Amino acid sequence: MKTQSIEVAALTEPQAEVELARLAAEIKAHDERYYQQDKPAVPDAEYDALRLRNAEIEARFPQLRRPDSPSLRVGAAPAEAFEKAPHGQPMLSLDNAFDEQDVADFCARIRRFLGLDQAEPLVLTAEPKIDGVSANLRYEKGRLVRGATRGDGLVGENVTANLLTISDIPEFLAGDRLPDVIEVRGEVYMSHADFAVLNENQLAAGKPAFMNPRNAAAGSLRQLDSGITAARPLRFFAYAWGEAQSVPADTQMDVIQAFSGWGLTINPLMRRCADVAELLAAYSEFTALRPTLDYDIDGVVYKVDRLDYQQRLGTVSRAPRWAIAHKFPAEQAQTVLEDIDIQVGRTGALTPVAKLRPVTVGGVVVSNATLHNEDEIARKDVRIGDTVVVQRAGDVIPQIVRVLADQRPETAVPFQFPQLCPACGSHAERETNKSTGKTDVVRRCSGGLICPAQAVERLKHFVSRDAFDIDGLGSKQVEAFYVLGLVQRPSDIFTLAARDKGSLTPLSKREGWGTQSANNLFAAIAARQQIELPRFIYALGIRYVGQMTARLLAKHFGTAVKFVSAMQQLAAEVGQEEQPVHETLLAIDGIGPAVLGALEIFFSEPHNREEISELLKLVEVGEFIQSGQQSTISGKTIVFTGKLEKVTRNEAKAKAEALGAKVSSAVSAKTDLVVAGPGAGSKLKKAQELDVETIDEDGWLDLIGG
Repeated sequence: MKTQSIEVAALTEPQAEVELARLAAEIKAHDERYYQQDKPAVPDAEYDALRLRNAEIEARFPQLRRPDSPSLRVGAAPAEAFEKAPHGQPMLSLDNAFDEQDVADFCARIRRFLGLDQAEPLVLTAEPKIDGVSANLRYEKGRLVRGATRGDGLVGENVTANLLTISDIPEFLAGDRLPDVIEVRGEVYMSHADFAVLNENQLAAGKPAFMNPRNAAAGSLRQLDSGITAARPLRFFAYAWGEAQSVPADTQMDVIQAFSGWGLTINPLMRRCADVAELLAAYSEFTALRPTLDYDIDGVVYKVDRLDYQQRLGTVSRAPRWAIAHKFPAEQAQTVLEDIDIQVGRTGALTPVAKLRPVTVGGVVVSNATLHNEDEIARKDVRIGDTVVVQRAGDVIPQIVRVLADQRPETAVPFQFPQLCPACGSHAERETNKSTGKTDVVRRCSGGLICPAQAVERLKHFVSRDAFDIDGLGSKQVEAFYVLGLVQRPSDIFTLAARDKGSLTPLSKREGWGTQSANNLFAAIAARQQIELPRFIYALGIRYVGQMTARLLAKHFGTAVKFVSAMQQLAAEVGQEEQPVHETLLAIDGIGPAVLGALEIFFSEPHNREEISELLKLVEVGEFIQSGQQSTISGKTIVFTGKLEKVTRNEAKAKAEALGAKVSSAVSAKTDLVVAGPGAGSKLKKAQELDVETIDEDGWLDLIGG
């Protein structure tokens, strides 16, 4: 029997020694993935269980504690890519409490250690445990001189420039009782709203989405280019301190309040609690608030309020005696996986969903659980018929944690992920990034224009303002027409009027419509049967092809016939030794491997080519004409930054494009000109570093003739 399956109480000493070695190696590997690579491999609850098992074995066999024991270690060594930054005082971790009894035992231990009887007050603070990235800010004479990650607790990574891009972190502290030296500690995080926008931008740029806000915050903070960090919406809560020449108060709560007075952001939910009952009441309140907060929390931290008590209590191994983290539980249950259903999302992503024998998890009946993607199915070796452990942590959708292999039926076979879309039969592809060679974990249907699972959203995009912009054909009308079978694919829009004439139930007779409104819609559709090439390309809804990319493609090919012909040749080149169209596309500034891969997949699908052929019979796509090609800024790449006072930013961009320039959102070596208004920050600094020509708004207006 493997040592990991033996209860702690049943382990022999030799078995315990083997198990401690296994745990040390496994926890170290998880720490490196979490702290260095920002890619945790297991849920927090599973990681906590490993540490708890290690602690229990060491408590039973203290003589077996290893020199590399996880109980003696915090985090992981800093990555070599960053300059090392030693902390003035170690950044310790926290012990965990998992239930109310653990909290009561914690308070009882403190009273015993300090010799306090029940009549003497023991005040603690309670604050949300932010699920982000720990940072240490060293201020000397009120100025931030160094900012670092936690690292291994003793030495972190110097990320000062990145931390200074966060608005919640002041470069200079201001206020009363400022010590000459103080290390302010806290958590860098990303709000849910900002995380959603960031992932939309990532996908639009052809980059992979982040797994969760914590990963996004960690990846953003640990960038070698602070300009990237500046573009990411990071926030910061201050909640502790390390080395300090002095502190401005005698209690935890009052010091943190002083931080606020100095210009640092603190969490408004922090409060004092007079006893265990109040601590648990705070925990219940934060649990109820958790789904409504715009940032992630994974528990509540309790700290002894009096600093003299903290000093007396001191630390043990990797954690202080005067603080503990009361973690939110990960609700789990066992059930049988009865089937795996492949669902096709509006973007064509094939998502496997586990169909479970209904089971109650955390008071909720669960019959479905996410399996994420085919790699996750293979990694966990999930098979139909398996008995599985299902977890529902907080407001996260249910997921399968692991398979109970010893209960697997003999008939269970490895799951074969479909290669064809179950909704339309088109090929389902996993895109490969041509620059990195990495394959996307998500398999997507390539039948974008004809797939019924994607149809409604594709149609909404097709008629949207920046595409065909058909007046009177909004989201509700698209949904209704699809359900009625009137419009199933884009070409159906332009045959609607002709089909309506011979219909037994013309549109004018349907509920909500009349003769005038029906005629208005048909007229609006007819008015859009002539369209500009960039709009036509954008309307196709090809992944990664937004308005800017559509314009680049239109500018390069000039006509719809040339564009479609080149795309068909692109699809034919896949797997061929000679790939002239591939090379031509990659030479276009702004077209990268992700866009190229998406074009290949889209035009390799016969259904899409057939639909485009039908569209070109029904609509007239105009030749692309670049205006202003002889202007002084024609062909130049321009970046606008800061506030423009005489025209809006959108006006300035539109004018630049009309004069033949390319507008970019980021400064690089390829940038020709930066127009900087008041409040310009990192982009202006980057331009100066790269010696890119920079002018103000008046200079810009002079350049373009007012």
